[in-house]
Amino acid sequence: MEINKDKLRIGVTGGIGTGKTTVCKIFEAMGYPVFYADTEAKNVMVDNKDLVEDIKGIFGAEVYSKEGKLDRVYLSRIVFQDRDKLDKLNALVHPATIKAYENWERQQQAELTFKEAALLFETGTYKLSDYNILIVAPQELRIKRVMERDQLTREAVLARIDKQMIDEEKRKLTDFVIDNDEIHALIPQVLKVRARLLAQLKAR
Repeated sequence: MEINKDKLRIGVTGGIGTGKTTVCKIFEAMGYPVFYADTEAKNVMVDNKDLVEDIKGIFGAEVYSKEGKLDRVYLSRIVFQDRDKLDKLNALVHPATIKAYENWERQQQAELTFKEAALLFETGTYKLSDYNILIVAPQELRIKRVMERDQLTREAVLARIDKQMIDEEKRKLTDFVIDNDEIHALIPQVLKVRARLLAQLKAR
């Protein structure tokens, strides 16, 4: 993507249950546009006909209903137990999601735009951002949040955490870290990051 001196592209990521969507909602409340990559990925898996056929080719036609609805529970059960199939699914979905993001970003006029993505570092798409923010939280708190949110067992949550890059590796690649541990106040951290981002934009 071309460099635009009038705005910054910010990636926001974090492991499951860290609360990256919560942080993005705060930025949205401040008036900044947010692209939710994981939501868009779900959309293209239903709306993109070529992608749908590719997914059926790998996982079987039964992954979609006769009405064309994706059985996400069935698909999740497969990919979170088989790393090879998870990688194959990501290899299909991510290019389509990246294209959607690029189209979206070109239409934005705000000085800061944000992209929330669970696999920002894993896919290398963090390189499309000017800066990246990592949201972190203690593992036990993350497990509790996801169990309550998604009605999953502890084992199921741990299986998903195990498929993601560890925070120590993500910290090496990120520019800002926000602790969503229910100890450190969240909004002051977001405001501090925003101030630093705006300072960087002004200094361009």
